[in-house]
Amino acid sequence: MAKTYRSHLVRRIGNVVITGAVKLGVAPSHYVLLSTRGRRSGLERTIPIRLMQHDGQEWLVSPYGIRDWVHNARAAGEVVVRRGRRSRQVRLTEVSAAVAAPVLAAYVQKEPVTRPFFDARVGDPVSAFEAEADRHPVFQVSNAQVNGGSDA
Repeated sequence: MAKTYRSHLVRRIGNVVITGAVKLGVAPSHYVLLSTRGRRSGLERTIPIRLMQHDGQEWLVSPYGIRDWVHNARAAGEVVVRRGRRSRQVRLTEVSAAVAAPVLAAYVQKEPVTRPFFDARVGDPVSAFEAEADRHPVFQVSNAQVNGGSDA
């Protein structure tokens, strides 16, 4: 059975460290800062996240389940991704389980720290990841507009 996400001190410290590294542009290139506007508060919320490259497209995966950023992205439809001084506003389209499944399978291969939060395991058939899509939303990233630099 998959673990349930819980925020704890080590995770919060890790997020602060990776956020700083992404702001400086020294984190691994697949990490960005995702900023959403709070659907109720209207305040900007920012988290570090992997911008997944798969089949020539960009994707955002929610490996820890339906978190606040997912609700905010669903409500707004657009978010900002940043890396260093570069930022871009992008449109997010939540995809069906059939489309999400191969992205999720690739994601767990590339992000081992998230594997305990999935029932499907590396090497399982894509159909096993299709069953995960309702718990791990996947968004296709499109319509990038550059703000003050090139793509993130």
